[in-house]
Amino acid sequence: MGLTSNTVLALAVAAGVLLFAATVWFWPRLSGRTWRAVLGRVALLLATQLALFSAVGLAANKSFLFYGSWADLLGQETEPGVVVDHSAGSKDIKVVGTQKLDVPGGARPAVGGQIQKVVVAGEKSKITSPAYVYLPPEYFQPQYAGKNFPASIVLTGYPGTAENLIKGLNYPMTAYKQAKAGKMQPMILVMLRPTVAPPRDTECVDIPGGPQTETFFAKDLPKAVTETYRVGKEARNMGFIGNSTGGYCALKMGIHHPETFGAAAGLSAYYKAAEDPTTGDLFHGDKALRARANLLTSLKAKQPAKTSFLVTSSETGEGNLGDTKKFIADVKSPDRVSSIILDSGGHNFNTWRREIPPMLVWMSGRIQA
Repeated sequence: MGLTSNTVLALAVAAGVLLFAATVWFWPRLSGRTWRAVLGRVALLLATQLALFSAVGLAANKSFLFYGSWADLLGQETEPGVVVDHSAGSKDIKVVGTQKLDVPGGARPAVGGQIQKVVVAGEKSKITSPAYVYLPPEYFQPQYAGKNFPASIVLTGYPGTAENLIKGLNYPMTAYKQAKAGKMQPMILVMLRPTVAPPRDTECVDIPGGPQTETFFAKDLPKAVTETYRVGKEARNMGFIGNSTGGYCALKMGIHHPETFGAAAGLSAYYKAAEDPTTGDLFHGDKALRARANLLTSLKAKQPAKTSFLVTSSETGEGNLGDTKKFIADVKSPDRVSSIILDSGGHNFNTWRREIPPMLVWMSGRIQA
């Protein structure tokens, strides 16, 4: 049973309830002052608290997916790193494993599609990052042979893992179901975290003397995708999606790189690069670079290029509502902007799972094969 499975969580909750009931039932019998009675009371209290804390911890991990497996939790991940050759002629994307969707017949890529675990080597940024690529079933079907597909880069928040996008936010399964229902066109999803120089939160900034994260996402990754998969090289062929920090990065790419991304969707995005102990000094006193990282400032200076933006927030529960409304007001035609504003929803996976299906349908209507 996996760490994030409903069965494990249900067993932990049941254990907590049973131990609480046992404590209430046996307490009168353990009220004496003998060492056995004292030891019994201590054992019951400790066991009950352990079960309750385990249930709470498992529930929190299932919601936010801090750890994807028992081995991850216990520090026992033993999968070796992958050496990527940066010499001339080497591939920018190397496939190191595959997964299937849990759908009938999913073992066949032409039926369930395929999730590829890859390593992306940035030619210009010199950044290497793991990622997952979801290829829809149509990608493997004979009638689509030789045809291009639209693609979207998808980022988690900080300090999330790429697995969050598969296990926690269900991007591949949601895209599969939406396409199967005819609500969206089949789309390639390139899923990774914004933390390409862990553990540092680089906020998708080209840091002076540091990681060139914006270059990686804006130049290296799109080039690697178009050279590895059947994806066109025009802005209308590729979108950028993200939540939280990933949402900030998505909107930033749409603003600053309209030649590469035709659409950008920021779920619960913020609009100004964070500066805190996790980021370190991002700008090194460069005022122009700091202003570039402010999306509201950059949007006002942007030359409209028919870029489509989607932003999300909630009337209650999100702290970005005011800036989201400012962003909407500042988008100038022929750029376009859409929004999802929930009545209530916090900065969490549950909120984003409500927004992802309509967002994917929206993205499907903004980019093309």
